[in-house]
Amino acid sequence: MSDDELTKKYNALYLEMIMRYREKIEEGEKLHLAELPKLVTPGDESVMAAANKIREAFPSYTAEKDFPDAARKSYDFVSESIVRISPPLQFWLKPSEVISIGAGDVFDQAVLLCSMLISLGNLSAKVIASVKNDEKNFAVYYELNGKLIVMEFGKGVRELKDRNELLANMGIYMGSEATGYEFNDKMYSNLA
Repeated sequence: MSDDELTKKYNALYLEMIMRYREKIEEGEKLHLAELPKLVTPGDESVMAAANKIREAFPSYTAEKDFPDAARKSYDFVSESIVRISPPLQFWLKPSEVISIGAGDVFDQAVLLCSMLISLGNLSAKVIASVKNDEKNFAVYYELNGKLIVMEFGKGVRELKDRNELLANMGIYMGSEATGYEFNDKMYSNLA
């Protein structure tokens, strides 16, 4: 049996075990939305190491001058280095685990990116989520020099006019069925 065939057999076995004990695993993964700031860890050793690799691309990094380019490099790092997977159960990963594994779902990617942006010196970085029925959409945004920059995996990086445009972009507006929330390491807030 080849190594690839053996790996497939192990993966099938692991998936069977996960699905059999899915409820028990998810029971241990209950994290209230207001506790999400615990997942954003800009001071974590792995996050700081990833942010320092970004800093090294600049002769003498300063957040005031280099942050926009460093933010883009962080987005590219997460997009290219973290394989997006969607496990068959709700499972929270810390940014250090996402880096170690090299994979996570879009939520995990957003939390890692937010952690890196804060570590690079922009304390305004936040994860924003919209929820409509069971569908969730995640993005990361930050403010800099009066500009609002949103980073959405699969959609890229763009500048928006203001917070109202951000909320509309996420599908959170008056009369919408979508609700939302935003958070970083210091705060959590429900959105209309």
